[in-house]
Amino acid sequence: MRFIDALRLKSKLLFLFILITAGLSFIGIVGTINITSMKQKLDSLYFGSFVTVMELDEILDAYHINLQTNIYMAKNNIINSQQTADVIDQAIKQIDKNWNSYKNQYKSDNELPYVNYATSEIEKSKVYLQKIKQICVDGCDVDKISIETLISEITHIDSIINKLRTYEIDNAQYQRKELLDTYDETKIKLGMILFFVIGGVLVISYIVFKSIQKDQSDLEVATRKLKEVNKKLENASYTDSLTNLHNRRYFNMVFDREVKRAKRAKAHITFMMLDVDFFKQYNDTYGHIEGDKALKSVANVLKSILKRPSDFVFRLGGEEFGVLITDTNAEDSAVLAQKICTEVEANQIPHAKSRSSSYLTISIGVVSCIADEALNEEEIIKQADKKLYEAKESGRNRYVMSDEIIG
Repeated sequence: MRFIDALRLKSKLLFLFILITAGLSFIGIVGTINITSMKQKLDSLYFGSFVTVMELDEILDAYHINLQTNIYMAKNNIINSQQTADVIDQAIKQIDKNWNSYKNQYKSDNELPYVNYATSEIEKSKVYLQKIKQICVDGCDVDKISIETLISEITHIDSIINKLRTYEIDNAQYQRKELLDTYDETKIKLGMILFFVIGGVLVISYIVFKSIQKDQSDLEVATRKLKEVNKKLENASYTDSLTNLHNRRYFNMVFDREVKRAKRAKAHITFMMLDVDFFKQYNDTYGHIEGDKALKSVANVLKSILKRPSDFVFRLGGEEFGVLITDTNAEDSAVLAQKICTEVEANQIPHAKSRSSSYLTISIGVVSCIADEALNEEEIIKQADKKLYEAKESGRNRYVMSDEIIG
């Protein structure tokens, strides 16, 4: 009987599949005829304008962010000459790549003269940038580079590119207007066809599905259970088994996401790197079981202080922890860091071999700043690690904080 029931079920599903396929094929044929012209307009709108706008934006970014910013940094001795030369070389390649992609796309006869003019001006600017690069490669004094001349060159290119950008956006709006003029009529035609075809499919599908409702319900139950198991497995893969904090894998996933979110909102972001003081000596004195208890105690302190949904606490490995918080300014972050230090010591876990206290303590390196587009994710971690080292060198059982990122 089970074999016969299975055959019946397969037959019903096959019938439903054929019916839906026939209906969708009919819709596809009629729809293709009616929306061919609309598709061409969409192609023109998106690929003829929006993509080109992004390419032009990337060229502007190369001039403003990669070149102007890094040359400023070079003149202020933040980066060396070789690094500056590498940045200029990368920027020139990016400009070449995006400009070649842009100009090789279809251009009308009205566009070509200005595009050719823009090409010549970009080539001139590249010659100028090559000269700056050669100064850096030769190890000459970067103070010879005239910021005024650089700004003048970039401003000139900026005006040229922005004219092209404005044209592309205006062209997109024109194409969109044409699209909307024909869209309503096509929508009504397709709507009527879809109404009758889908209506018929739904009626027949309802009859067919009524006969296999029990099997579908069983499948939904099984699927729900599987999702629950998968969710538990996923949580386990992102959780440290000892402390029940987020682990290093989750940190790697969430850190970049939260920094980018803070950049978009131009919000405060704080990262703390914490390390248990003299933890090796603690393990040597009291044993690894007590060491695990001590790590759990530190984790409990962190969880009790950092309770907001936007507060992330991680065990990065061994006795090292990490804290990532947003929308908290430097002053409040300092208060939190001090509270963490105080609460850990207040647990009064004896540590006879510690040179900073008779109890277990921690040291914290803190970085707190307003996120902007120039903020480097890796530099946040490096700066926090540096401040953690300073906290250890200055006696431990304390925090050292920086409210800016220094490249």
